[in-house]
Amino acid sequence: MLDNIEFANPQFFWLLLLLPLAALWYFFKRNEETAALKISSIKGFSAQSILPKLKPLLFLLRLLALAAIITALARPQTEDISTRTKTTKGIDIVMAIDVSSSMLARDLKPNRLAALKEVASAFIRKRPNDRIGLVAYAGESYTKTPITSDKNIVLTALNEITYGQLNDGTAIGMGLATSVNRLKESKALSKIIILLTDGVNNSGFIEPQTAAELAVEYEIKTYTIGLGTNGNALSPIAYNRDGSFRYGMRQVEIDEKLLESIADATGGKYFRATDNEKLEAIYDEINKLEKTEIEEFRYVKYEEKFRNWIFLAGALLLIEWVVRNTIFKSFI
Repeated sequence: MLDNIEFANPQFFWLLLLLPLAALWYFFKRNEETAALKISSIKGFSAQSILPKLKPLLFLLRLLALAAIITALARPQTEDISTRTKTTKGIDIVMAIDVSSSMLARDLKPNRLAALKEVASAFIRKRPNDRIGLVAYAGESYTKTPITSDKNIVLTALNEITYGQLNDGTAIGMGLATSVNRLKESKALSKIIILLTDGVNNSGFIEPQTAAELAVEYEIKTYTIGLGTNGNALSPIAYNRDGSFRYGMRQVEIDEKLLESIADATGGKYFRATDNEKLEAIYDEINKLEKTEIEEFRYVKYEEKFRNWIFLAGALLLIEWVVRNTIFKSFI
C-alpha cells in the first residue's frame, strides 16, 4: 500500500507518538476496569475461558484504527509526472561533405571519408531538436538530403555517401553555394553550414568567395574544417588494372586561408583536423557552440490514496464493535 507513496501532510505522523502513550495508559488502567472476587480456592470451578485474556486485542484494534486515521490525515498520494519539450530557438544545419578521391587518404583511420561519416553520425544524434541536411561535393555538388527533422533519413543518407558518385575534383564554391541554397528559405532563427574539405578549390563554376557572400546575405554562419594530417599522407595516386586505387605518399594541400576567410566573413570559425580524435573534438566543440534553446513543460498529476486508509480504519472499528458486542459481551 505504501509503494511509491508520498505524503502531502507528513507532519500528522507526529500524532503516532500518542499511540505508545495510549498503550501505557491502557496497561495501567485495565485492571481497574475488571471486576475481581477473592476466594480461598478455585477448586470445583471449571477451566477458565481464554477470552478475558484476549480482551486487550480490542484495544489493539482501536490503536490500529487510529494509526490508519493518522495516515489518512497525512494524505498519502502518488505522482504521475509527464514532460513535454518545445524548441524555442531551432537551428537548421547543412553539412557539406567533400567526397573527392583524396578523401580516401589513410592518414585518418580507416580513411578520411569513413572517419568523417562516423563522427558526423554521432554529431547528428546529439542534435535531436534540429533540422539537418546533407550536401555532397567533389568536382560538382548535389543535395543528398534536404533539411529534415527525421534523423533516421539523415543518418541513412550519410551512410550512403561514397566516392565515385560525382566527377572528381574539389569544388568548394559549389559545395558552399548548394548548402546556402538549401538554407536560404529557412525560417529558423539560426542557420549554419559545416563545410569540410581536404583540398584546394580546383573545380566548379562558382567561386568560394561568391558563395561566402551569398551566405552572408542570407545570414548563414559557416564553420569550415580542413581535414588531413600535416605533411604527407598515404593517398590514391593512380588506378590499378582492376579499377582499384593505387596508394602512395602525397603532399597534403589545404587552402587554409580560404577556409578561414569564409568562416570569418560569415561569423563562423575555422578548424583543422589532423587525426580522428581532433576531428571528433571539432564536432563536439561545434555542438557546444550552437546550442538549441529548449523549453520544458512539466505536468504532475496527483492521485489521493487516503480513502483506503479511511476504509481500513472503519473496518477495524467495525470489527472491534462487533466482537465487543458479541463474543466479549459477557466479559465486558
